[in-house]
Amino acid sequence: MNFADYLILILYFTGMAGIGIWAMRQVKGQEDYFMGGRKFGKLFQTFAAFGAGTGSADPVNTARGTFANGMSGMWGVMYWLFVTPIYWISAVWYRRMRCLTLGDWFAERYESKSIGAAYAIFGCFYYMVYGAMLFTAIGKVAVPLMGPELFGMSTGQVLIPIVALIVIVYGVLGGVTAAYWTDLIQGICIILLSVLLIPFGLNAVVNKFGAEGDTWTDGFRVMHEQLPESTFTILGGTASSEFPLYAIVVIVIMNMIGIVLTPHFIVTGGGSAKSEHDARVGLVTGNFIKRFCTIGWVITALIVLTLFSAQPELIADPDQAWGVATKELLGPLGIGLVGLMLACLLAAMMSSVDCYMLVCSALVVRNIYVPFVKEDAGEKECLALGRITGAIVVIGAVVGALLINDMFAILKQTWIVPMTFAALFWVGMFWRKATTTAGWVTVAFCVLSFFILPRAIPAVSPGLRSNDAYLTVTEIVETKTEREAAPFDVATGKAEAVGEKITEVKKTGGKSLYWSGGIKEEKGVSRGEGTFRFDMIIYDKVLGFNLTKAQNALLSTLDLPFKIIAPFLVMILVSLFTQPNSKKALDRLYVKMKTPVDPDPERDEAEIDVSYAKPQRFDDQKLFPNTQLEIQRPTQMDIFGFIGCFAMCFAIIGIVLWVAKIGT
Repeated sequence: MNFADYLILILYFTGMAGIGIWAMRQVKGQEDYFMGGRKFGKLFQTFAAFGAGTGSADPVNTARGTFANGMSGMWGVMYWLFVTPIYWISAVWYRRMRCLTLGDWFAERYESKSIGAAYAIFGCFYYMVYGAMLFTAIGKVAVPLMGPELFGMSTGQVLIPIVALIVIVYGVLGGVTAAYWTDLIQGICIILLSVLLIPFGLNAVVNKFGAEGDTWTDGFRVMHEQLPESTFTILGGTASSEFPLYAIVVIVIMNMIGIVLTPHFIVTGGGSAKSEHDARVGLVTGNFIKRFCTIGWVITALIVLTLFSAQPELIADPDQAWGVATKELLGPLGIGLVGLMLACLLAAMMSSVDCYMLVCSALVVRNIYVPFVKEDAGEKECLALGRITGAIVVIGAVVGALLINDMFAILKQTWIVPMTFAALFWVGMFWRKATTTAGWVTVAFCVLSFFILPRAIPAVSPGLRSNDAYLTVTEIVETKTEREAAPFDVATGKAEAVGEKITEVKKTGGKSLYWSGGIKEEKGVSRGEGTFRFDMIIYDKVLGFNLTKAQNALLSTLDLPFKIIAPFLVMILVSLFTQPNSKKALDRLYVKMKTPVDPDPERDEAEIDVSYAKPQRFDDQKLFPNTQLEIQRPTQMDIFGFIGCFAMCFAIIGIVLWVAKIGT
């Protein structure tokens, strides 16, 4: 990086901090700080949803996934695509909740401040993990650009705390208003990031591998000539792919269930919007913009694969793919584009972390401090605590980033953690018989089975690690493929005779069924490492499936169905045999959720009072009358909007398939 690059970074950081100082003057109370006064229209809601949903990890994970799997690697980010139609429906929920946090909703639904506090703890933990992934992504990109060390320390150890400090400054001072204004600017930066490398990359591909007279637009054809055809398959073109169709389907289902109850959706999902329609349009549009950006990240990743697949640092750590591309393609120009790219990645990270920080602040203030520490806490006191809490959450994410270095491992944890409260949200939203006791039992079951038992079982019974019954591994399969060499072969990194046959050998398998860290041998003794995957006993010992021939992706996918289904079974079964919540509290909650929002706060409050006085006001709209199910008949807006969103999902897949065929 040169002087121009650092100048751009300094200007960017200064601008973000300045917005925070300006927005601080508009913060008068908790609703201003945590919700921006619920005054945002479609534009700000769109970029809030886009910014909060698009982190620095997304282009980095896309590049890593494509480098390792070809175009099917896009599903490391694109799996959210088919969740988007649900957003058209869920955006209305968040606005009608009229809460400052989702913890408020859980406490109201289950008549339990303690459940609200438990949800607050979950939210802070979740965002520390997710934030760690975003900070880690910045470190991965910065190493190729700035070198492995700065000021005698690793680059990540220097850069990550600086970035965190800037986020804390503008987010802590200005609250959601500052976050939304910066999200608008940062959203533009993210769109720029998505296309910036493509023309330079295609030009480099043509210069390196193309024929005389080719222009940069011939780059797609040249990539097809250089890369195996399986690279351009979007549904797991190779046996070693992480994203075959069945894995994508299970991941989509899991995230469809889990994403709607993540804490930031009460803000960016529609809770801060002026109206229900603004909430819907903003949430859906912002997320579709991200899907189009993902296509740009995939094209960039294919360029990286074509140009740099033989580089040792990428073979050792594919997470650095985006940083290497930036360094090699933009660095030689020396006009500040490297700094601009890094600023864009920082924008992607900061636009997410600022939102998560503020949401955690609200959870701690609203669902822990006020209910359990000081019920009569004033506005100034709550704002001060919120600012301190936000800073602590960011610091926790920084610590996680410095300790954890595996992007994909963190990503998988972000799929699993929300399932702890998924059953409480979905069952409680639509079934009156969901009980507080069942909620506690379900949370305890999830914490125990997802996080504690896999670590506690081998700790209590260390002999399990060397027990032959649990040392099974999948068969190692060696796949050989032959292809003709190109004038300069990207796989071998050297010139070959055109037409010469090159044999590529790939080995898959050898994965442990029961141990997350695999099987290690020490002094002739085999030993399982990592956590114990006890749920595999169901498939292997109970159902009798022969998993020794299973692909790695299948074993990873089999971890998920138990985590999806079991919490719902526990929640429903325990609810059938435990004391239901009070009818009065349930009537108030469900009628509020059915009352359309009036953008004018005074008129809206008057409508809520009418609903509370007549809790059966909207019973004629129930899909299943005279039952305990609180499912409303969908409106025309619900139906046509959902269908339109679903059609848009397939249109985006069509565009991806078209991109895969360009140049053939």
